[in-house]
Amino acid sequence: MSATLACKVTPKSGKDQVTGRLTNDDGSVEVCVRVTAPPDKGKANKAVVKLLAKELGVPKSGVQVARGETSHHKLLLLDCDQEHVDRWLSRLPSL
Repeated sequence: MSATLACKVTPKSGKDQVTGRLTNDDGSVEVCVRVTAPPDKGKANKAVVKLLAKELGVPKSGVQVARGETSHHKLLLLDCDQEHVDRWLSRLPSL
């Protein structure tokens, strides 16, 4: 099983948190994530992996950055089914 999740990441924030979901003009959905870690040597990516693993109830090893290592916009691969991710997304506030 694997699922994907698009994220918009804000590094160097006040605290680690998922703030909600954003629907883009093209209809795609991104999860807005804030992390305290700086975008330096993968620290922000590690913080995103840790936070989303906890939020989704999957091990950290089950979350990988598939695209966007150095971008604010990332695509994550998750070791869970897409229905689980979609249910979680539906509970997030819309931004």
